[in-house]
Amino acid sequence: MAMINMIGTELKNLFSRPATRKTEKEYPENTRGHVVNDMDLCVFCGACMMRCPSKAITVDRNEKTWTIHPMSCIQCRACVDNCPKKCLSMEKRFTEPGPDKIAITCHQTEKARIAEEEMKRAAAEKAKAAAEAKAKAEAAKKAAETAPDTARAE
Repeated sequence: MAMINMIGTELKNLFSRPATRKTEKEYPENTRGHVVNDMDLCVFCGACMMRCPSKAITVDRNEKTWTIHPMSCIQCRACVDNCPKKCLSMEKRFTEPGPDKIAITCHQTEKARIAEEEMKRAAAEKAKAAAEAKAKAEAAKKAAETAPDTARAE
């Protein structure tokens, strides 16, 4: 009797529609997928690392690297919402599963390094110009103070 029930179930499954649905090509709006970092905008402040409840993000300021452990990430958007430069975003596609726990490490791009060096150079030039202007102002002030003394002496 059990064999007849099994054959009936097999025939029913063979000629009916699948019980599962196919995966969607388009993900619905507000789907949480995985975190992506635009390294041209990242300043390595570490706000994302501090706000991550699962500690999936690591930021190294000295080496200029940003690392995420995708299988530890719980897609809560805390890092995205708290990024001051808005360089983090959530992609709609999920992280592809695999046999190994991986860490995705992003390095600062050459474009960002050049921009950072230009900003430092511009700041140094601005500081130098401000120091020179201050020195000129002090020299003018001293000259103005000594000028009345020399006029009185004459």
